Amino acid sequence: MELNDVQGAEGARPARKRVGRGIGSGFGKTCGRGHKGQKSRAGGFHKVGFEGGQMPLQRRLPKRGFKSMTRERNFEVRLSEIARLPVDEIDLATLIQANLVSQHALSAKVVLSGGIERKVVLRGIGATAGARAAIEAAGGSVAE
Repeated sequence: MELNDVQGAEGARPARKRVGRGIGSGFGKTCGRGHKGQKSRAGGFHKVGFEGGQMPLQRRLPKRGFKSMTRERNFEVRLSEIARLPVDEIDLATLIQANLVSQHALSAKVVLSGGIERKVVLRGIGATAGARAAIEAAGGSVAE
């Protein structure tokens, strides 16, 4: 077998439909489009969701709930990750610099996962009740 002998399987690439080539082809005159109507015309596309003037489904159903635009920019940081940082005063810029949160972060919150043995001060970072208790037990503080 040579590269110039390689072929697709039988029927893998059907011949294209040649429309408008006379009555004997089966696709003459209206060329398989039928008579009249939007789909018979050139450029007869419709808008996505358009239902012929009937109120579309996406407008019939009620809007529900709320989707926060900033949800993806609020991050959680484990207490064990805070314990590994070499600095004692920790703020959002410190977390960004340490690659614990994205550089697009708007806020961060420390959650109780792991432990901490040394004193740290959190500035401008939230903390859950358990994380706050663990930080204060180690001699640190959380300044909002």
